[in-house]
Amino acid sequence: MSDLLWDDVKGFFDPDLMGSLPDLRVPDASVEDWQAVLDLVAAKGWKCQYSEGESVLPAPRAEAVLSRPADAECPDLRVWPVTDVLVIFRFHAVDEVDFDVDLRELQGQARLDVFCGFLREIGRRLGKPVLMDPEGDSAHPVLGFDVEADRVVVLAEPLVR
Repeated sequence: MSDLLWDDVKGFFDPDLMGSLPDLRVPDASVEDWQAVLDLVAAKGWKCQYSEGESVLPAPRAEAVLSRPADAECPDLRVWPVTDVLVIFRFHAVDEVDFDVDLRELQGQARLDVFCGFLREIGRRLGKPVLMDPEGDSAHPVLGFDVEADRVVVLAEPLVR
């Protein structure tokens, strides 16, 4: 059964309303949470690519990535939970697991189900909420994984055009 129905939430996946790259985050995170995400990617066998600038490297331990010098280029981890759906984790800060997706890749019920499944995997592994905000607006999450409900839920009034 789907966590969300496409017709109920499609406004949240409209790039013209939300920006094409909404902000996804796990607040109140730790180095251990970041490592749990890296371990989850490996355990699930999701295709991934870690890079620092133009250099593609083997994924290091979270502690090593997050302890880099402040002036170092921000590394990212590109993860494909399925073909044609790319999630990019950005190691900006220890206290927030930060990632984004391209809404143009998440159109329709089947892709929404993939997306919700991905958020559930992250949320369950960390035991924390996973929130989606409009691009550049981290104060107003529109949907996210709810730990107590053990599913992805709507957190704002649906957007309509």
